[in-house]
Amino acid sequence: MIFMLCGTSDARELAQSLQRQGLPLQASVVTPSGAERLEAAGIRTRVGRLDRAAMIALLQAGGYRAVVDGSHPFALEAHANAMEAAAALGLPYFRYERQSLIYNSHPRLLLVHSYEEAARKARELKGSVMLTTGGKTLEIFAEELLGDPDIRLTVRLLPCLENLEKCLTLGIEQRNIIALQGPFSREMNEALYRQYGTRVMITKESGAEGSVDEKLHAALDMGLYVILIMRPGLSFGDGGTVFDSFDEITAAVKNALLMTREEG
Repeated sequence: MIFMLCGTSDARELAQSLQRQGLPLQASVVTPSGAERLEAAGIRTRVGRLDRAAMIALLQAGGYRAVVDGSHPFALEAHANAMEAAAALGLPYFRYERQSLIYNSHPRLLLVHSYEEAARKARELKGSVMLTTGGKTLEIFAEELLGDPDIRLTVRLLPCLENLEKCLTLGIEQRNIIALQGPFSREMNEALYRQYGTRVMITKESGAEGSVDEKLHAALDMGLYVILIMRPGLSFGDGGTVFDSFDEITAAVKNALLMTREEG
């Protein structure tokens, strides 16, 4: 049995592909909506975050033989916990990650390497700032941008109670909260930018499947500034391999399971 972290839509597709290849697995997701889609496909799924100790305990109790990490490209803590838990138990670890996109230079496309740098850059630019990076790091932007009379911070995030409560706790006004479930078309992105008079849009380089292209190019074509947070680097060392192809990771997982079977 494989234990698989499924943090993106394409990771959920990979889980279904692995199961169709005769590789039984249990999926792990953070939100109930992610679980619903996997369970509808006949994949057993658990919901909720796991720290390193909890993941080790779960892997031991379930007798898992491999870990496939399909969590979000920016979920560094989840990656680290999965790698360390697999290493602690001597299990093979495989990382699936969307291909990075390559962006040509553009005078209004500003590349940064952290949430903090993005918030500082937005403070310099001023105006109506639309944040589309989710709720997890919202406090970084609230601390830097709220209270500046020359900045209107609007946040676009998933419509879950946790996000809404966090917005209100941080002092983000209800009129500046866009709680919607994507993906969004180019036309939808353009309409939202117009509605909120957006001057600056902040997003993450999550890969093609993350619908970054639609909102990024729509913003640039409308004359907005785009602050793009580049994907963080992850050191794998000797602890695992990263793949961006379904076929390649499937072959590698099958081979690893075959080897462990022979050794057993």
